[in-house]
Amino acid sequence: MKRLILITMVLIAFESSSLLAAVGCDLNDPDRDVKRLFPESTGYKALYVSIGKKGGEALLKEIESRLGDSFKGLYENIGVPYTMYQIFKGSQIIGYIHGVNQKGHYGGIQVFLALDLEGTVKAFYIQKLTSKGAKAFRDEAFGRQFVGLSLKDFYRYEVVSGKEVPPGKTSSIKNPAPDSADDFAAVLRAAKKNLILVDEFLLDNKHLQYFKPAEVPKS
Repeated sequence: MKRLILITMVLIAFESSSLLAAVGCDLNDPDRDVKRLFPESTGYKALYVSIGKKGGEALLKEIESRLGDSFKGLYENIGVPYTMYQIFKGSQIIGYIHGVNQKGHYGGIQVFLALDLEGTVKAFYIQKLTSKGAKAFRDEAFGRQFVGLSLKDFYRYEVVSGKEVPPGKTSSIKNPAPDSADDFAAVLRAAKKNLILVDEFLLDNKHLQYFKPAEVPKS
């Protein structure tokens, strides 16, 4: 009996750890979505990466520092698999698509960015969202506010306070659903997290030069 209980506990632990490591974010229909976001594309390749496999706890701490907040919950742990799409025109890479899961007020939000080779946003796309302001957040007018921005711009945005210091391009993004302020903050956090992960895994940290770590108060 004790042996049976032990086996059951091991299986539950295994299933739980597998669940924690399996909350990725893929395009629902890659063939359709890639062509929509990159009309000139002729194909794509999906790369599967994770913080745990590349750098472990040390890399997780670095990414948290760049985000300005700690990773937490099912959507943010060291084992989460990230699916990053390299977009091709012929044999040449012309851009990237990447999505992340983010906890919203009522559930998970999936925020995708289409990026050029420099990591500049070409298109913004919310694949999943349960919110009172869902229609407004999915409106093309809201997504266009992200076009042309990069991690250089988002580094000044503080995800905890919701402020950009000093004010700049990120501050100009307007909340289309004032009654859903929590979800607006979650979307901006997801965009910054998305850009950091792409910079780390695809762009060889091209934008790291613009990151200024928060100063530690002197005791």
